[in-house]
Amino acid sequence: MTNGDSELASTVATVETLQFSSMDYVVFTLMLSASAGIGVYFGFFSKAKNTTEEYLQGGKKMPTFPVAISLVSSQLSGVAMMTIPAETYSFGFNMIFVVLSMILAVPILIYVIVPVFYENNLSNCYEYLEIRFNKRTRQLITLTFILNQFLILPVFMFVPSLAFSQVTGFNIHLINIVVSSVCVFYTMLGGIKAVVWTDVVQGAVMLLSVLLVAFLGTANTGGLSTVLQNASEGGRLDFNFSLDPRLRITFWCGMGSGLLMWTSKLGMDQSCVQRVVSMPSYAHAKRYNRLLLLFFIVRVPMYPNLYIYRCLAMAGFGFLLIMSFTCFAGIIMFAYYYGCDPITAGLVSKPDKLMPFFIQDIMGHLTGMPGIFISCVFSASLSSLSAHLNSFAGVVYFDYIKPRIRHTEARANGIMKLVIVAMGAYCIVGGFMVQNFNSIIQTTWTITGINMGAVIGVFLLGMFVPRCNAKVAVTGIAFSVLTMLWIIFQGQLNFKNGLIRYDPLPNGLDQCEARDFQVILNAINNNSTQIVTTPVPAVDAPPMTTAFGSDRDFSIYDISFYWYKVVGALLVFAWAIPMSYVWPTPKDEKQNPKLYSPFVRKWLNPEGPVLELEDLPLKAPLPEDEAKPAENGTGTVREA
Repeated sequence: MTNGDSELASTVATVETLQFSSMDYVVFTLMLSASAGIGVYFGFFSKAKNTTEEYLQGGKKMPTFPVAISLVSSQLSGVAMMTIPAETYSFGFNMIFVVLSMILAVPILIYVIVPVFYENNLSNCYEYLEIRFNKRTRQLITLTFILNQFLILPVFMFVPSLAFSQVTGFNIHLINIVVSSVCVFYTMLGGIKAVVWTDVVQGAVMLLSVLLVAFLGTANTGGLSTVLQNASEGGRLDFNFSLDPRLRITFWCGMGSGLLMWTSKLGMDQSCVQRVVSMPSYAHAKRYNRLLLLFFIVRVPMYPNLYIYRCLAMAGFGFLLIMSFTCFAGIIMFAYYYGCDPITAGLVSKPDKLMPFFIQDIMGHLTGMPGIFISCVFSASLSSLSAHLNSFAGVVYFDYIKPRIRHTEARANGIMKLVIVAMGAYCIVGGFMVQNFNSIIQTTWTITGINMGAVIGVFLLGMFVPRCNAKVAVTGIAFSVLTMLWIIFQGQLNFKNGLIRYDPLPNGLDQCEARDFQVILNAINNNSTQIVTTPVPAVDAPPMTTAFGSDRDFSIYDISFYWYKVVGALLVFAWAIPMSYVWPTPKDEKQNPKLYSPFVRKWLNPEGPVLELEDLPLKAPLPEDEAKPAENGTGTVREA
């Protein structure tokens, strides 16, 4: 190795190892120990019954505020904490529209989605599909849920391991094994109570970290005005309102995909629904008729369980707060490195690794601060992983194992704990595949785009379209998933063939000397440094779709991955509405209004009066048409 090579290697080592101090290790160890300790407490010392309701729903006695924090913590994975700043650093602030869509999602959940689950007394969101359609529909959707967990959970755990490896130099897979084992340990022992209360601790760490990054990053850049000025000059604050679906992210796809994502996450994902139904019923809700919803005072529907609505409102506010700061962290990073890009200089290999680099740069001199940030990333991932493991075990047991064995409460809990351990082992092995991904955020949205649109679509179909029956729903799911699989496969081929390329917005190296970034300057001035530059297409280059425009003829295969969930949901309706006329529901079939969203119920065919038992003559049989339940899978049974 030449002297120049040695100098460069030393420079890179200085930056990428990031000098994790003993205090940082103490902070990080305390976070892991607190999580494990909560699991030990609820596993061995908490006085609770050994039942599935206790293990999965906390005996339905969970307080509102911790559940709301848990919802926020578990949905903001380490993927979000690492990749969303990288996204806004590279492609601008349009990602904020995905965050702002939460403002629309919370009222939709409160007024449209949650009343259906609550009025049918459902503890598993997939039960709704069995009642509304049939068992086959439920099994098909739970199968997509399980497949999604197999694809996504390794990503949740690998990303923070990547960050920790970046700041310590430890082997990334060794870190993955240790931390995944801690997560499996407390989730397995403590059940949903351990998940929720560790999420509270981890949520506090996350909030503290994002606030520190925002304030210290802004101060080190020269103030908020300097941040906004640099970001504006670098094109990071240029909002895109184009209607072209091929552009990477615009206002329309950000709001549309974000709305469906938040609605499905909080209202149609078992990992969230399970925690929402773990709260107690509220017998005296009528004394309250208003609550603070985000930034507005909104009248709450008069349903007996006000806890759910308060929880969703608080969770929505928490999402907005943390995600807004997380998005803005990428803008702060760009403003800080404006004109002196460590990625272009070759010191950071890809944007997903930039956040730890930035943290060390602005906080490295503050004792324990890098440890707090890495604890934040791990907290986000641990909360996501634990919540998904707990709900995954419940779905696997009740949908696929319980029907085939003799059920006892003790046996059920034992089997679910084994399922959690097995899935944790799979997450560790899956880390070897995840390390080869280029863009983590693009990969996760693409993977979930295959079937999440179909899941959202069939729930909304059941709540909004009474004429659709089980046959229409099952074929609609299959049509959506197969079509999206084909679109995504062809899109990936276009990426491979160079027809689609998402090059980031430019950032140069012309201001490194003026801003005295010595480490980056040393790397640039070294003769053996290979500067990575964004390639400029040749004059005779073939037509191409980029992140910000396209000169190709329109093709559905070129659409942005942010649109995948929206297209998948629309495909369900595109198939189901016409086919509901081919396979219609019998006109004389009675419909249970509780299976539909409140605003749809007034359009249902009015039913005749239903007599209560005490109103019937003694020894008189029920009318035959009222006594016979519907059996064709539409969920339209007689109400008593």
